[in-house]
Amino acid sequence: MDSLLKLLHENAALKPAQLAAMLNLTEAEVVSKIKAYERDHVILGYRTLLNEEKLGVDLVRAVIEVKITPEREGGFNRLADRIARYDEVKSCYLMSGGYDLLVIVEGDNLREVASFVSEKLATIQGVVSTATHFMLKPYKEQGVLMTKEAGDERLAVSP
Repeated sequence: MDSLLKLLHENAALKPAQLAAMLNLTEAEVVSKIKAYERDHVILGYRTLLNEEKLGVDLVRAVIEVKITPEREGGFNRLADRIARYDEVKSCYLMSGGYDLLVIVEGDNLREVASFVSEKLATIQGVVSTATHFMLKPYKEQGVLMTKEAGDERLAVSP
């Protein structure tokens, strides 16, 4: 992977001037490369990772295992694309193993997620079965620990 892409992947908040200094390039070269990556759809977007617990955000997230019947001449792609287009779906992956798709969904409450599964996802022709697992608490997300790192905590020794 290109060194510019590695740096942006680790911290997309770095400014072109900072990136230029780190890579021994001019700021104009960095800006040009970034624009080319965006134009060529190598860079698809930029996101900020938030600590939702500190913000009081109470979204309900679920991981759904989906078994589907592949379509003739379309395989899994057409169904996966259809499922991925729902607003509730945040990620959708083709998987190996006991199920075909791994779908990550978000909703404002449990009822919203359950409604998505029962009224939208499970009713799609070609969806054979679903298994829903609710995410309770994040400990690490996208390589970032979500809890404050503890120092050298030792238990008190009593005489």
